[in-house]
Amino acid sequence: MKLPSSVTLCEVGLRDGLQNEKTILPTDEKVELLRGVVDAGFPVIEVGSFMHPKAVPQMADTDEVFKRLGDIPGVELRALIPNLRGIQRAIDCGCKKVKLNVSASRQHNLKNLNMTPEQSVEGFASCVEAAKENGIAISGSISMPFGSPWEGRTPVEDVDAIIEAYLKVGISEISLSDTSGMAVPNQVGELCAHVQEKYPEATWWLHFHNTRGMAMANIVAAMEVGMTQFDSSFGGLGGCPFVPGAAGNISSEDVIHMCDEMGVKTGVDVVKVMALSRRMRDLLDHNLDSYVLRAGRSSDLIGSKS
Repeated sequence: MKLPSSVTLCEVGLRDGLQNEKTILPTDEKVELLRGVVDAGFPVIEVGSFMHPKAVPQMADTDEVFKRLGDIPGVELRALIPNLRGIQRAIDCGCKKVKLNVSASRQHNLKNLNMTPEQSVEGFASCVEAAKENGIAISGSISMPFGSPWEGRTPVEDVDAIIEAYLKVGISEISLSDTSGMAVPNQVGELCAHVQEKYPEATWWLHFHNTRGMAMANIVAAMEVGMTQFDSSFGGLGGCPFVPGAAGNISSEDVIHMCDEMGVKTGVDVVKVMALSRRMRDLLDHNLDSYVLRAGRSSDLIGSKS
């Protein structure tokens, strides 16, 4: 098995994790949790989103969270944005990195926005221009590049068309986001190998939901073909509110534990992440989807029994 010596993880629990929760955490709690995420060693953190508060009330205080955190040396703090208004909010609160998103499902995009995915990305040009004028880095995400509940497997040609649209407007950091949880390892390996070869000017993130228990295997498949940047969520929190049955993201502590056991460096302290997940479990008052949180680390068992 060919694995990288290290990977970079982005903690998305405070954004993708909380946006689907009924409990809305106070701003003070979010700031304290985020400081814990920084202390655990995550080099990239998705703090929240600048979606309309009526659409995603859990993210209504993202601006205030950024103001309270300020700049943290060595840590990239990013937020999801829907449009040009999101850029302005980022400017106002000091956010230095934003991410746009488009669905690879043509049917879903046409039904909701009356545009093809490529047309949606073309409309991001003003966001890119405003971001660059104000010193804000910008990346793009493609939801459901592996499959959607409406059309099944997503044709590679459709994914290519969206990537090319992103590159055309000046976005070269792109996330492949399995929000529907339909990806399987051989498909992940094939698509990841394809995009790296065809678009060498781009850099890539992978975002897997564990809806059908495939996320960990998908991460390994992506690593085997050279991918090294992955999103994860403490406790496995999350799920897209707009996709039927889209359960949570892959658990951060499960990914870190797997990497630790395989000798792949993450730079993140799994014990500290487990403590954050336990705290989140108490705050939300329900169990979380994390194997390591339930069973402990493999190393905890060694020498525990005679």
